[in-house]
Amino acid sequence: MKHSTIRQETERRRNAAHDSAARRAPRLGKLDARQRLLALLDPNSFEEWDTLVVHQCQNFGMEKKKIPGDGVVTGTGRIAGRTVHVYSQDFTVLGGSLSMAHAKKILKVMDMAMRTGTPIIGLSDSGGARIQEGIDALAGYAEIFQANVLASGVVPQISVIMGPCAGGAVYSPAITDFIYMVRGSSYMFVTGPQVLKTVTGEEIDQKSLGGARVHTQKSGVADAAFDNDLETLLAVRKLVSHLPQNNQSKTPKADIVAARDQLQLDTLIPENPNAPYDMRDIILNLADGADFTELKADYAGNILTGFIRIEGETVGVVANQPMVLAGCLDIKASRKAARFVRFCDAFEIPLLTLVDVPGFLPGKDQEHEGIILHGAKLLYAFAEATVPKITVITRKAYGGAYDVMASKHLRGDMNYAWSSAEIAVMGAKGAAEIIFRSETDPALKAQHIDDYAERFASPFEAAERGYIDDILQPSATRDRISSSLQRLSSKKLENPWRKHGNIPL
Repeated sequence: MKHSTIRQETERRRNAAHDSAARRAPRLGKLDARQRLLALLDPNSFEEWDTLVVHQCQNFGMEKKKIPGDGVVTGTGRIAGRTVHVYSQDFTVLGGSLSMAHAKKILKVMDMAMRTGTPIIGLSDSGGARIQEGIDALAGYAEIFQANVLASGVVPQISVIMGPCAGGAVYSPAITDFIYMVRGSSYMFVTGPQVLKTVTGEEIDQKSLGGARVHTQKSGVADAAFDNDLETLLAVRKLVSHLPQNNQSKTPKADIVAARDQLQLDTLIPENPNAPYDMRDIILNLADGADFTELKADYAGNILTGFIRIEGETVGVVANQPMVLAGCLDIKASRKAARFVRFCDAFEIPLLTLVDVPGFLPGKDQEHEGIILHGAKLLYAFAEATVPKITVITRKAYGGAYDVMASKHLRGDMNYAWSSAEIAVMGAKGAAEIIFRSETDPALKAQHIDDYAERFASPFEAAERGYIDDILQPSATRDRISSSLQRLSSKKLENPWRKHGNIPL
């Protein structure tokens, strides 16, 4: 075949790969698979691979349905000048279903990301395994899952659900570090509504079964949801700006943006120790530019997780939220925070823990559903972490929850308290009623409560024992965190050699 003929045929096949999505995606109210990558990546940085790949299936008439690219666009590009590896599934081609050829394209991208130490970003829009390929499609999924597992903790992995994500398609995102969704157009479920109706008789629509609201508020599967494709992809760019390229590189340093007036911190804690306040106000005051990239904001609201910058450096934040359940730790909060802590530790991102926790949430349901096991996940995560750990107790730090929230006893590097801090086994009233349970005189009972509060409802007892490194004026906190981060940047701490620990899953 002549070179000119090959060039013409190459162009024809490339156009065929582009045409289907370009024609149909706008009618679905979405960007097409390539437009999504162009919106995600720096201008003119996307290099596409395997445009001409087609499936090899000969069953059920599939030999007549070969479209170049086979329903997924793959390649490499840059975000803020840093290399990433990407794939974007195309629902307009055979429902974005996964064939062996489709899977091999994704695996090639993942393999190159591992070789070069660069993040993997997958844009999912797929109906699941291609039924006509049978076991080959299942094998393709399993090989992707294996690659996800090997990449975990080595390079950041981000999944963006931009359409249906059903059956085996959901497990790869579940293994990755972060999941973003699009409201109204993206769904995740193991078993779809039609199958549910057939098997169980239950009638439910896609949105109610696995829409963005379900997974950001009820299941906790997704980290955030946004109103449209473009908003979602811009949020991914912002998330990537906080992350290192891999587990052996540093997070990118950003330009320093001025923080808020730190004197505001001196007035944020109410005089009434039982009155709520918004922990986000403290986080925003500490952060460069009052900017907090929050994750799982709508799930387990009693704890806050996300990224800020202090003097241009990325810091992972875990903070109790007194506005929800008084900041108690429960099952959902423990799981949410533990996963975030483990991500930060895997990628050498320092941890800032802001503590206002009256304890673990009591109750039969919590006990029966395993609060002991789930609470231990957070304990394990903080105890195992070797990254710089800075803890600030703003108010209550009671009981086992004090221990769990990155205390000095879990190898906290710098542990500070505000003058409003109360560090004790429990509140003064409950403690006095147990210690002096035989006391019947109300006046003496009140005196015992006051005595207990005088001794323990302050940071002094902990400071005298060295469990608190200093008692800070709130407005001095950011400066102390900043100096601590600089000092701890050369920290070296290794856990004993082991194949892996056995976290209580």
